[in-house]
Amino acid sequence: MFEFEGKVAVITGAASGFGRAFAEKGASLGMKLVLADVNPEALAQTVDALRAGGAEAIGVPTDVSDAAQVEALAQAALDAFGKVHLLFNNAGVGSGGFLWESTANDWAWVFNVNVMGVAHGVRAFTPIMLRQNEPAHIVNTASVAGLLSPPAMGIYNASKHAVVSLTETLYHDLQLAQAGHTEGGAVGCSLLCPAFVPTGIADAERARPADLRNDSRPTRSQIAAGKQLQRAVQSGKLTAADVADITFEAIAARRFYIVTHPGIMATVKLRHEDIEQLRNPTDPMSLKPEVKNAS
Repeated sequence: MFEFEGKVAVITGAASGFGRAFAEKGASLGMKLVLADVNPEALAQTVDALRAGGAEAIGVPTDVSDAAQVEALAQAALDAFGKVHLLFNNAGVGSGGFLWESTANDWAWVFNVNVMGVAHGVRAFTPIMLRQNEPAHIVNTASVAGLLSPPAMGIYNASKHAVVSLTETLYHDLQLAQAGHTEGGAVGCSLLCPAFVPTGIADAERARPADLRNDSRPTRSQIAAGKQLQRAVQSGKLTAADVADITFEAIAARRFYIVTHPGIMATVKLRHEDIEQLRNPTDPMSLKPEVKNAS
């Protein structure tokens, strides 16, 4: 079992959504918090609110797409608390529409945050955790979009599929690197794949860097995809706090796959059957009862 009280948690994307829920849950368990977000004002508000509740927390404004900033985040955590026991590579953004209508800027923005942000976190924090020789854990936030391929979400799907593969490989790499170590000193990892939950992901465009903004107006497919995402996110039956509870339970049990909406698994199984039987891909959105029940 992973023990939380008194341990140090680093959380990216911590000023809203899942990140803030992880921070609130960690605080309730007596963890010391190092919170990172690209929005310094929202981050400061989150840190102030947690401190007002008695939590020991610091905020480090961080753009996870920048390797140097993530390395600085790791150093700030060590300077403040000396160790890192739990890392949430959680920051993420989204972009929709037909693949051929997505710009190079769209691809760069989403992959820089969703994929390279996770990669930078793994690079910066895993060696620290391994050197500590204490129980530690990494949670990478992917999505059911990393297990399925819904239409008009191509860039987001591709980025989250990358996080799934990256995290599964991280699991194997950690097993190899720690062969022969005692369980008590093990560094573990988990893959979080939530479905639709009311968070700020549908409004992620506000965080897009100026140099990666598009000059052209959104296409019809991009507008439609944005509206569909807004509806789906707001219809989610689980809250971010629910997802945080599920995630911390999985960490405590050292469970790798964290699928917060089990109703989606029938659709995941169908996708795997398509692959195994060499069938053409089934549109997961065509199975609307399964997809909606998973929301």
